[in-house]
Amino acid sequence: MASLELYSKGASVWIPDPDAVWVSALLLQDYSPGERHLLLQVSNGKEVLYPVGSSSDLPPLGNPDILEGENDLTALSFLHEPAVLHNLRIRFLDYNSIYTYCGIVLVAINPYDQLPIYGEEVIDAYSGQDIDDMEPHIFSVAEEAYRTMTREEKNQSIIISGESGSGKTVSAKFTMRYFAVVGGAAQQTSVEEKVLASNPIMESIGNAKTTRNDNSSRFGKYIEISFGRKGDIIGAHMRTYLLEKSRVVFQASAERNYHIFYQLCASRELPEMRSFKLDAPERFRYTSQGGNTQIPGADDLSDLERTRNAFTILGVQSDQQIELFRILAALLHLGNVSIQASGRSSDRSYIDTNDRSLAIFSKLLGVEGPQMAHWMCHRQLAVRGEMLVKPMSGQEAVDARDALAKHIYGQLFTWTVQRLNSALRTQRGPSKTSIGVLDIYGFETFDRNSFEQFCINYANEKLQQQFNRHVFHLEQEEYSREELAWSRIEFNDNQQCISLLEAQLGLFDLLDEECRMPRGSDETWVQKLYDQHLTNNPHPYFQKPRMSNSAFIILHFADVVQYECSGFLDKNRDTVFEELINILKASQSEVVADLFQQQESKPSVPNGSIRSGRRTTREHKLTVGFQFRQSLQMLMDTLNGTTPHYVRCIKPNDLKEPFMFDPRRTVQQLRACGVLETVRISAAGYPSRWTYEEFFSRYNLLLRGPCLSWEAEISCRQALPELIPDPDQYCFGKTKVFLRAGQVALLERLRAERLRVAAVVIQRRVRGWLQRLRYTRIRWAAETIQRFCRGALARRLALMLRYSRAALVIQKTYRMAVVRQSFLSIRQAATTIQAFTRGTLARRGYRLLLAERAAVLLQANVRRWLARRAYRRVSAAVVFMQCCVRRRAARRELLKLKTEARSVERYRELNKGMEVKLMQLQMKADQEARESAALRKTLHAEREAAAAELEALRVVIKKLENEKQEKPQIGPVITEKEVEERRKSMEKAAQEILQLTQAFQALQKEKGIYYQQREDLSARLLEQEKAQEEGVHQAVSQATAALKAELDEERRKYQGLLREFTRLEQRYDNLREMSLLTERTKGHRRTDSTQSLSLEPLSPTLTPLSLSPLPSAFPSPEEVRRASVTSPPFERRASVWSSDIPLDQLMEKLDVAKDPAVKMSGEDLVHAYDAVRVSNKILEKQLLNQRSQQEEELEALRRQLSKAISASSAAAGQTDLLELLQARDLECARLRKELKELKEVKNSTSLRRLLTQVLPSAFNPDTVTSCPSQPKTARVTSLLECRKRDETKLIKNLITDLRGDGALSLPSGLPARILFLCVRHADCSGERTQARSLCSAAVTAMKAALKKHSSDVNMTALWLKNACLLHDLLTQHSPKQTLDSGELIPLTTDVSDLIRALNDLSIQAYQQLISITEKCLQNIITPALLESETIQGLSGSAKKLVTSRKRAGSDSRKVGGDTPSMASMLRELETLHSAMSHQDLPLTHMEQAFHQLTYRISTTALNKLFLRKDMCCWSRGLQIRFNVSLLEEWLRSRGLQTGGAVATLEPLIQVVQLLQAEKTTNRDAQALVETCTALSSQQIVKILTLYTPQSDLEERVTLNFIRTVQDLLKDRSDGHPPQLLMDVRRVFPVTFPYVPPPILHIEQLVIPDSLKISFLHRT
Repeated sequence: MASLELYSKGASVWIPDPDAVWVSALLLQDYSPGERHLLLQVSNGKEVLYPVGSSSDLPPLGNPDILEGENDLTALSFLHEPAVLHNLRIRFLDYNSIYTYCGIVLVAINPYDQLPIYGEEVIDAYSGQDIDDMEPHIFSVAEEAYRTMTREEKNQSIIISGESGSGKTVSAKFTMRYFAVVGGAAQQTSVEEKVLASNPIMESIGNAKTTRNDNSSRFGKYIEISFGRKGDIIGAHMRTYLLEKSRVVFQASAERNYHIFYQLCASRELPEMRSFKLDAPERFRYTSQGGNTQIPGADDLSDLERTRNAFTILGVQSDQQIELFRILAALLHLGNVSIQASGRSSDRSYIDTNDRSLAIFSKLLGVEGPQMAHWMCHRQLAVRGEMLVKPMSGQEAVDARDALAKHIYGQLFTWTVQRLNSALRTQRGPSKTSIGVLDIYGFETFDRNSFEQFCINYANEKLQQQFNRHVFHLEQEEYSREELAWSRIEFNDNQQCISLLEAQLGLFDLLDEECRMPRGSDETWVQKLYDQHLTNNPHPYFQKPRMSNSAFIILHFADVVQYECSGFLDKNRDTVFEELINILKASQSEVVADLFQQQESKPSVPNGSIRSGRRTTREHKLTVGFQFRQSLQMLMDTLNGTTPHYVRCIKPNDLKEPFMFDPRRTVQQLRACGVLETVRISAAGYPSRWTYEEFFSRYNLLLRGPCLSWEAEISCRQALPELIPDPDQYCFGKTKVFLRAGQVALLERLRAERLRVAAVVIQRRVRGWLQRLRYTRIRWAAETIQRFCRGALARRLALMLRYSRAALVIQKTYRMAVVRQSFLSIRQAATTIQAFTRGTLARRGYRLLLAERAAVLLQANVRRWLARRAYRRVSAAVVFMQCCVRRRAARRELLKLKTEARSVERYRELNKGMEVKLMQLQMKADQEARESAALRKTLHAEREAAAAELEALRVVIKKLENEKQEKPQIGPVITEKEVEERRKSMEKAAQEILQLTQAFQALQKEKGIYYQQREDLSARLLEQEKAQEEGVHQAVSQATAALKAELDEERRKYQGLLREFTRLEQRYDNLREMSLLTERTKGHRRTDSTQSLSLEPLSPTLTPLSLSPLPSAFPSPEEVRRASVTSPPFERRASVWSSDIPLDQLMEKLDVAKDPAVKMSGEDLVHAYDAVRVSNKILEKQLLNQRSQQEEELEALRRQLSKAISASSAAAGQTDLLELLQARDLECARLRKELKELKEVKNSTSLRRLLTQVLPSAFNPDTVTSCPSQPKTARVTSLLECRKRDETKLIKNLITDLRGDGALSLPSGLPARILFLCVRHADCSGERTQARSLCSAAVTAMKAALKKHSSDVNMTALWLKNACLLHDLLTQHSPKQTLDSGELIPLTTDVSDLIRALNDLSIQAYQQLISITEKCLQNIITPALLESETIQGLSGSAKKLVTSRKRAGSDSRKVGGDTPSMASMLRELETLHSAMSHQDLPLTHMEQAFHQLTYRISTTALNKLFLRKDMCCWSRGLQIRFNVSLLEEWLRSRGLQTGGAVATLEPLIQVVQLLQAEKTTNRDAQALVETCTALSSQQIVKILTLYTPQSDLEERVTLNFIRTVQDLLKDRSDGHPPQLLMDVRRVFPVTFPYVPPPILHIEQLVIPDSLKISFLHRT
């Protein structure tokens, strides 16, 4: 019990609760010894009185808040059940962390949800890391086991236990997956694939749905994974325990049989399954008893496909799989066999001969149906040497049928496990070490417990004992290592309970004895138990129920369990009649017969005993319990010989709801799985263990005197006795301080009190200083006010004096202004009077003039009006006459216009096309304009006609007036009538003109409307065109982006294939060297052909990729896809064995292993040698055929040459051809010399081409005297000539032998320039074959040089530069580029494949350069960027409360030498930058390289941050930000910031900002969400969850703040992937943009003598 001083006011305690098990309460008053009650306030605010009988009855104390959510339960100050439960609940619900350490145990809580924490990036993050540096994870336990195995060379074991549904199987699968990744090669090999493939098979035949779990393992298994000397997986072995065979014939409600049966029923429609006559699972008795045949979210059909694929991977042939499924289908039909009772007392039974299920069962298994029906209902007995057949009752027959089904399934299960073990058996020699993964059932207790629970709980008792002793042993080792004076720690040993079960006259012994009795029964057995363990020798762990005589109670370590004895003897015997087994042995199916024939060869029957009428040996009477004890003892012996690692799986609730925590169920499992026992053992000793530096950093303020960090141990030893008077509560070790439970809380209380006193002193000082400061400010203010008041009075007096003087000046000025204004007014008045008088006289005269002018104007206007009125009358008559004539024409025109207007409107409604409508409207408007112009012309003509008529009328009127004056009037009545008619006609004409005018105006308005509509339509069309253009532009942009992304992805895949090709090529070379070494070792001397094959290319015309093991394996992603899609399978198959097949592909087809890291067995080497020998024979045959063909071609060329010579000599008489003849003779002599050389290389292509160029007449007799028709090769100077025999020497001196400082001292790209000049000369000389062979040899030599310097940055950069430069030079002089430029003379040799090979070689060199740097950076990224303290002293004052300890059994990493810092990282980057700069590589190359490297640095650091809680604090964030700024500054100083290198650091920078930002209010949450745009929601929440204050000045991030951030993140659609960790293995595709190099001349090169290439001639 902790010190009573801690029970003071404000302390937190735990009290029991019926629902939550434990609830937190606050102590409202101090506790004094002797008090009977404690006044507490529970979490809901209610006050309660807690009864206390004595000090031992005090409630458990709560841990300090700073320890809340610790990842190791043993780091808690108070170790008890409520503290453990609360810490697990906080981590599970609030932090979503399902893993927690408890000493050496990893507690795993099943989340019932898919979490993104098991990807390959997580495996990479945990690989090679110390277990104490990372967050708890199943991968950390696997890594600890793997590291311990490789370091200590000792076998390891991982024991995974828990009840059904707690996640044991999933944990085991992830553990094996981790070993498959870290223990495999660069990619998964066949062994790792087989290990992982065993999981779906065992799940299908060994897992079933229960009420607690949809995928419950109904057997225990121990998988032993074997590792080689290099830590790679070389094999595995599986052992199984206690298969629940009773499930085959019986399932409880809401449960299912094994998955494999439902998978077969779901695939019954497949062609290969139709012969099984399967039906829905509801139609079979063995699959329908549970009532629920479906699992939500599961697909049985796809699961069967996965199972079959796994069988195929493990080497089980398809026909054997079908036989296996046939037996399983027969079991389903066996369950449907109807057994009927007969006889008077139903003591007999029979099976109908027409029973369909029995017929199908017999047919599927190949047995006789009548025999099977007979022996199912009868049994054979031996009585006094005679064999008797006894009929069985109906129930006995049903039991026999079910026993047969269970036995068959058990044999099938055993056979499957044996096949798995044979497939997983080690193929590469003996195993050095191994790691075992035990997936065992946890402690079980149900309402009705039977034999299965009895065995399971017995196994858990044994495992718990082993676990307790191991934990105790580790505790004592820790004390011994620290040289502590310790006494033996007492712990609860369950040996007595185990003795009750397995000792002599124990429960198992009495059960086996009862099974051997002829008339033994469950009742007699349980009565013997009562007599032995209750009456004769009472056992403390054995009890009898009060209300039952057929049950017994055992007090297990986890719980008290009552077992019902019904069925114990039958399940322990597990018998099946021998007659039925004999029928199966005689089966026509080989698999069935072998299945039961193998049973006889075994010393015992693992799945039960066979009962027969004859006396059997003791081997056939081994009971299930005895076998289980034997296998369990073997398991314990295996585990005791290993270093165990424990994983305890917890089921948080029975509803299978995600992240739902039931405290009662959790506590029950914690008690059962041994976690609390670990806590008790830890609490019994010294659970709190601190290094002296950590203790000094935390509690130095409690120490007296000068505190020096380098004297931490001395200070602690001196001060701790004063702080803790009881010496039994602490102990000093060599490197640590050991404290008992509760002492850390006491020290925290003393520290808080010391801080409180210091705070009071500080407050007093600060308040005094504030008061003095206030007094000083008040005094200064008073003096200031006085000074300002005196100044104001003085200024007021001066202002008054100024005002007085100003008044005098104003008075003087005012008087002067008044007198002057009076004078000016009088003068102005006089002037005004004079002006008005003169104006009046002038206006009077003006009015007289106006009156006279007005009279004249009146007279003129009157006369004008009279004349105008007469004219209007005449013009009205004229207009009336015109209107009468043209009225009808105008009406017709109006009707026509209206009709057209209506037709336009209808046309506009019917027309749907905007553009057509616009055109028609435009045409209509133009037509209207033309008609308007025509109307204007008509109107003008009519006006002219009217004017003419008016003039004529005037003449007539004048004539009439003259006549009227000459003659008297005829009659006034007629004249008035005519006048009236004229007037009416004129009015009518005027009306018609008005109507026409109105119609014209209407047409003008309609025209304007049409014009407006046209403008609107034009605007809408423009908008649509603009929108279409924008849409097209956007679509083009999206398509371009998609194509670019697709191109990058294709480029990435292609470069990945190149990287894989390089790796395979290296493996091939290693295999070849190994095979040669083996041949020399065995005495073989036939190495000429292989050496020639390995040292020389097959043909000088091969492309660079053809020189490699895969000639055209990776031409381009498009060609690969085209070949795989367009080529038929037959052609592809035929191409494999074509004559052009390379050695690597041939050996690959012969199944010769290529892994150089694998130690090959003798048999494998023999196969490899045979494959190489066969390939050598094939290649030798090809060379012989090629040699014969070349000799024939040479002979034909000789004949052609002689004909050419004779033809040229016949024309020697002509004087103009003498010089040509001499030149040709010289050329022939040279050609004969070259023929001798060509015989060596067996190639005549260049000779034929040369003869074609030099002697075209030799091949065309008709044109002997004519000039050659084809153009001659252009003459290029300033080149280098390399003779054929000097090629090898040139490659050797220029590439192969270049090394060290000599190579780096050469000018940048010198070898590439020299090679290009030689190739250029050969091409200009017509030696195309030599040009190609020289390029091919150069590529091959460069590739060999890269392999040779695979770890040298400078040499790799050198060959990257030369490969790129040679690629650019060849590209520059290719026909396409020269055709575009028109300045250079193109190469006549086709070098397109060589250019592509050089591009691939450049990519390989770039990848090798990146790989070298990444290997150097891999181990220094985390120490340099995250752990190094570049800002000295920042974290020294803010140390974390380190109460956690190193986990027992794990060794910390030994730090040797200097710890990597940022200087180390920058030094590695500077090495790469210097190497690339020295070779004058383009800036784009360097930008891409450092973009890849900074991404690797950023993602590695981020992944470590997401998994390390100790890094998530403010001070560490400041350190990391400073380190990142150093990296940014370095990149900017080298001009690399524009290539994306700095942008890749943005997520890391945002994480650091997240650590340093305020995290309290909603505004802070909004700011965080807006700032962290490069982080996903899971990453932001993870950092907030891991944030841990490392000083009292910081505050924890509250859960409300985290929930606020989560709510804000839900509204953000950032497109980030859902996974937590970033992909470290991502590789950005590299592109080498083509930059034409300057034109090359030999005069520009400075060739040093050290290259020894003086044999080259300048031309």
